[in-house]
Amino acid sequence: MSQPTSAPMIALERVSRWHGQVIGLNDVSFQLPAGLTALLGPNGAGKSTLLKLVTGQLKPHTGRVIAMGMEPFANPTLASHLGYCPEIDNFYEELTGREFVTLLAAMNGIQGATAKKRIQEVMEQVGMADRCDRRIGGYSKGMRQRIKVAQAIVHDPDILVMDEPLNGLDPVGRREMVELMQSFAARGKCVLVSSHILYEVEQITDRILVIFKGRVLAQGNIHDIRDQIDKHPHHIRIITDRPRELAANLIFQPFVLSARVDPKDEKLIEVETHQPDIFYGALPKIALAGNFQIERFHSPDNNLEAVFRYLVGDA
Repeated sequence: MSQPTSAPMIALERVSRWHGQVIGLNDVSFQLPAGLTALLGPNGAGKSTLLKLVTGQLKPHTGRVIAMGMEPFANPTLASHLGYCPEIDNFYEELTGREFVTLLAAMNGIQGATAKKRIQEVMEQVGMADRCDRRIGGYSKGMRQRIKVAQAIVHDPDILVMDEPLNGLDPVGRREMVELMQSFAARGKCVLVSSHILYEVEQITDRILVIFKGRVLAQGNIHDIRDQIDKHPHHIRIITDRPRELAANLIFQPFVLSARVDPKDEKLIEVETHQPDIFYGALPKIALAGNFQIERFHSPDNNLEAVFRYLVGDA
């Protein structure tokens, strides 16, 4: 799902920003290439501050923010290359969705027949073609969200920043929005999406940027980051016909830390290992050699929620 790395389209160099006595970001540095990156962090972690710095709404107190080779703050040249879908609604309620997006398109220099054609295309992309001529004041939360996305992409930006873009959407709308973001990334755009719904992020991209208390905890591929958290054992649950025998076999393997039968489910073994790749490669051979029938196995640690929990817990 993630895209091949390339030259950075967004870069922060030792950036700090505070709000009164509260630190929003603290000496943050990272680079984002083209592709789709999910920005993760609990409330108050600094996500909103980071997005406002990237989109030029705030100026860093120290350090530099670079987007498309330019500093974003008060930079109208960069604005034409950047699309922003904020979390908070801020509409002219008396306008229709089409009128609102037309206004934002005009601010980016798109007018006349070109604007009319482009806006129709965008309305179809966000699923609002049959509803965009109704007043925004009568829109549902999901419809308002779709119009926010429409204004963010109407000028086909090179950098697309989306703050909680799935809020208010039904399951179909969420799937459509994910596909839209992925299509942008596939075209070589840089898409930065902030979200707190971890299981949905896993469907969007495997490339994440985690911030906590104003600092970057991790950046990169979810699975690579999980592999680096070696102080936490990897848990694997196995359902088998002879659990005690299999557990006894596994416990003598050098890559297994522990193997125990669950007292509440006598067919379930829980294994701990610091070398999951080696374990997954060896398990089929062990099962065949001992003629064990393995019904299924899974790991509760093979997901973004576990990675996020470990990172924040260690910070």
